Amino acid sequence: MRFELFLAARYLKAKRRQAVVGVVTTISIAGVAAGVAALVIALAITNGMRSDLQGRLLGATAHVDLMRVELDGIRNWRPLLERLRKVPHVTAAAPGIYGQVLVSRGPRAGFALIKGIIPAQERTVSSLLDTVTSGSAKDLEPGAANQPSNPVAGQGPTNTPYPALVLGKDIAEQIGAQVGDSVLVTSPQGELTPLGLAPKYQRFRVAGIFHSGFYQYDSAMAFMRLADAQRLFSEPDLLSVISFKLDDLYRAPQVGRAIEQEAGKGYMTTNWMEANRELFRALKLEQVVTFIVIALIVIVAALNILIALTMMVMEKTRDIAVLMSFGVEPGQVRRVFLMQGFLISLIGTVLGLLLGYLAAWAGGHYHFIHLSAEVYSIDTLPFSPRPLDGVIVAAVSIGISLLATLYPSSAAARVLPAEALRYE
Repeated sequence: MRFELFLAARYLKAKRRQAVVGVVTTISIAGVAAGVAALVIALAITNGMRSDLQGRLLGATAHVDLMRVELDGIRNWRPLLERLRKVPHVTAAAPGIYGQVLVSRGPRAGFALIKGIIPAQERTVSSLLDTVTSGSAKDLEPGAANQPSNPVAGQGPTNTPYPALVLGKDIAEQIGAQVGDSVLVTSPQGELTPLGLAPKYQRFRVAGIFHSGFYQYDSAMAFMRLADAQRLFSEPDLLSVISFKLDDLYRAPQVGRAIEQEAGKGYMTTNWMEANRELFRALKLEQVVTFIVIALIVIVAALNILIALTMMVMEKTRDIAVLMSFGVEPGQVRRVFLMQGFLISLIGTVLGLLLGYLAAWAGGHYHFIHLSAEVYSIDTLPFSPRPLDGVIVAAVSIGISLLATLYPSSAAARVLPAEALRYE
């Protein structure tokens, strides 16, 4: 063991003439440990929230969407779809048509974004149909027979077969619809009459209600068969989008450009990174702000280290003078107190990392922190600790603590043996 490290360890273990120095040292270690543990836990929570949100969001949406630059839709889409499925890194593709409609049941109504789909293909690029909590999405299959709707007063005979519709949970509650009820879907893309453009409307049966946990989907989205949507929007055999799933979601921009080149002139793509850039930027900013705020605990602990070492220098002034009279150089004295501050921060950091990762593991394993699912879309607080975060936290903690040791170590190196021992 080096002389400086040996002496620093002896100083930490030695009994104090001033008990307050030992108390402040203990508080310093505890402060560093508390700050490091809090940072690890906070970063585990923000990473968990980000991972959970990204996982569920990407499960509910496609990685890349192909659309026409002009708003005339995609025609002759079947051979195009088969050709684009062969683009490298594309694992699945599904056709779809979007349209804004008014969904009403009696006096209650709400706007919805209808997506016409082929369910078997849609499930390969999106998991929204897998979140059906009431009823079933099986009636959207092309071969499924339409079932008679439940009797609803003033809404036609009970034996009328209506096409199937799957609604989001919030919009279903808004219009008071349940599985089996019939609803009126009104499309602004109507038919031209002598009196002008008349909206087109059709009754549908609520076959299922999905709950994804994302308000923007649950409150304003619905699914129907692709053929039913094309008839409703008076667009036979037309698509508005082709959605793709990739084997590597982080290749979305590059694969999107490859899809555009393969599709030819007049097409454009969007990807999940572009669509959710502001959301993930906000989450990243939240993580940085959380790190900075909780790092203040480590800074306070570093101030305690500064106070403890300053008081220790005052207590050990005579000992330092004796060491210097024996030939110990000022640089060695400086390194003694630098090592002492390093040992305090190292012990506190190691304890903090152990406490932080243990708490994060327990929180993720036992799920003892519960949340309101209606508010946060999740019922327990997610934890996702990463080893890299521990390395960063440890480096910041030890770095701040070493900065706090510069003044007391320099003060110890400036002790003059003759002055310190004059009255001894």
